[in-house]
Amino acid sequence: MIIDLDLLDPAQLPAEVGVSTLTMAELAAGPHATNDPDERARRQDRLQRAEAAFDPLPFDAEAARAYGRVYAAVAAKGRKARGARAVDLLIAATACAAGLPLYTRNGADFEALGDLLDVVVV
Repeated sequence: MIIDLDLLDPAQLPAEVGVSTLTMAELAAGPHATNDPDERARRQDRLQRAEAAFDPLPFDAEAARAYGRVYAAVAAKGRKARGARAVDLLIAATACAAGLPLYTRNGADFEALGDLLDVVVV
C-alpha cells in the first residue's frame, strides 16, 4: 500500500501511518528491480520520501513470535505461506506484534488473519 499512498483518499487512512522495516527493504530493492531508467528514478524517489517520512517498526523478537501465529493461521486455511507471500506475512506479523491494524490494497491475501489483527482494505 505504501507505493500507492499518494493515490489514496486520506480519509481512508489513520491519523498516523507507519511502515515496517520489511516494507522499507522492499522499497530499497525496488530501484534495482527494473531496467527502465525512468521507473528506477520514480522508485528511488519513493524510497527516499519514505525514508524521510517514517521511522520504521522493527521486525523484532515479538514480531518473530507473531509470525508463528500468522503462519499457522494461513496454513490452517490451506493457503500458501511461503515464497512470494512470506514478506507480506512478515509485515502482517510486525503489525500484529505492535497491536496495530494492517492497511492493505490486497485484503484477500490476509483473510485468514482476521482473528489475529484488524485488516483494513483501502
